[in-house]
Amino acid sequence: MINQTVQALTIAGTDSGGGAGVMADIKTMQERHVFSAAVVVAVTAQNTIGVQDFMAMPQKMIDEQFASVAGDLKIRACKTGMLADVATVEAVVANLKKYDLGPLTVDPVMIAKGGARLLSEDAITTVREQLLPLADILTPNLPEAAELTGMKIDSQNQMVAAAKQLQALGVKNVIIKGGHQTDSKDSTDFVLLESGRSFWVSAPRIDTVRTHGTGDTLSACITAEIAKGHDVETAIRTAKKYVQTTIANGIEVGHGHGPLNHWAKIAGEGNGD
Repeated sequence: MINQTVQALTIAGTDSGGGAGVMADIKTMQERHVFSAAVVVAVTAQNTIGVQDFMAMPQKMIDEQFASVAGDLKIRACKTGMLADVATVEAVVANLKKYDLGPLTVDPVMIAKGGARLLSEDAITTVREQLLPLADILTPNLPEAAELTGMKIDSQNQMVAAAKQLQALGVKNVIIKGGHQTDSKDSTDFVLLESGRSFWVSAPRIDTVRTHGTGDTLSACITAEIAKGHDVETAIRTAKKYVQTTIANGIEVGHGHGPLNHWAKIAGEGNGD
């Protein structure tokens, strides 16, 4: 019985402060009872206050990590996070085409909570033209969706229009996160499925600065649920509940934008399946 345990892969940068990136992805997948492998494409010097420095991995090391994972493990779903620059995006795209790593969730990480840019300006075009057509699920927040579409997005109608434009780029399913709309008492996201069906998912907004790694956690949870065989809508709804629970049951770590509480359990769930 080799490789029967459900496995997923995160392709992203590290966070030395432990709250985002590969660290958040692994914690999330672990809590959802999915074994997490990782391809590290960048390393950051980072904490809850901000990103002090980062370095992209050489392409050869990225290629070798993909080969190592694909040559031994049975990855049922994967996700991308921070991809740093054009060369890194192109290396990731080439390996995603080379290996069967299951459905792909793209979290188009561009700017950290503290304002540091984690994706170069010229790499946005590479993501749009080369990575998005491979995506089964895309999870941008409002600023990221605006960067990818060139649209101004400050209303729900514009969220709908942006999702349709992103889907036209080749993405199968889009969830645009509305957390940056701080004038609402709820955090409301718009979901456009491959079938053309759409819906909104909402959760009460929580007054806290402990939200570091929210986007990573949402996309990692979606990836874990897809790896377990759940459909896209179920995966998204579960991920929304999981993120809400990790924020509502906060932990005290650091002096700035603190991390989520990955120990939190969704009410009524057993082993996370």
